[in-house]
Amino acid sequence: MNKDQVNGLVKTVKGAVKEAAGKVAGDHQQETEGKVKKEVGKVQSKWGDLKES
Repeated sequence: MNKDQVNGLVKTVKGAVKEAAGKVAGDHQQETEGKVKKEVGKVQSKWGDLKES
């Protein structure tokens, strides 16, 4: 596992937590920020996968 894969995974998890917290709190902005962060993490993780191949 390379650095991009790890950082991508961390961002994905943080984004999911932020999204869930936004849903619970009824904060649509926080929920959206969490979704965006989660997607950025997925992209970074995929980039790391490509670098490994």
